[in-house]
Amino acid sequence: MSDERKATVKRQTGETNIELDVQLDGSGQADIQTPVPFLNHMLDLLARHGQMDIRVQASGDVEVDDHHTAEDIGICLGQAVKEALGDKQGIRRYGAVHIPMDDALAQVVIDLGNRPHLEFRGEIGAAKVGTFDTELVYEFLWKFAVEARMNLHVIVHYGRNTHHVIEAIFKALARALSEAAEIDPRVKGVPSTKGVL
Repeated sequence: MSDERKATVKRQTGETNIELDVQLDGSGQADIQTPVPFLNHMLDLLARHGQMDIRVQASGDVEVDDHHTAEDIGICLGQAVKEALGDKQGIRRYGAVHIPMDDALAQVVIDLGNRPHLEFRGEIGAAKVGTFDTELVYEFLWKFAVEARMNLHVIVHYGRNTHHVIEAIFKALARALSEAAEIDPRVKGVPSTKGVL
């Protein structure tokens, strides 16, 4: 098991150019520079509440829309988390958190068991928050789950304000991921009867 669980991912396409660093055992520091302000805010929350250090430098074809940029950041973040987890020796593997945000309540449950899947239940609300298309929350989470090879369940129990709903999702994601990735000194090897994750 590496002493430092960190990774850097770079992705350059005809639509986006991204460089992203993740340090799982960080202090919640975020340096997020993308052309999608609302996503910047959500990634800052992810770092801060997940006690991860995240740096993102991204550009994209936002003159078309924010889709490619949000999607590709999800891809890169998933790849970085997977690489930073390494062989997953000693991790808790599972995380489950409820987070309230004023009128909204979101639940996120994670299994870092190498079985990628996203299950999303509930309504986000309005189609936009400012200029951000809220359907991109699903796209980001889907790509993140697939590339991190995690089983990710997101449940929005209720919420009237769309910003609050999405913020509750990202805070719950942060805490659940932190819990699942945490090293448990009681775990010997990987937490699986198969012997690998």
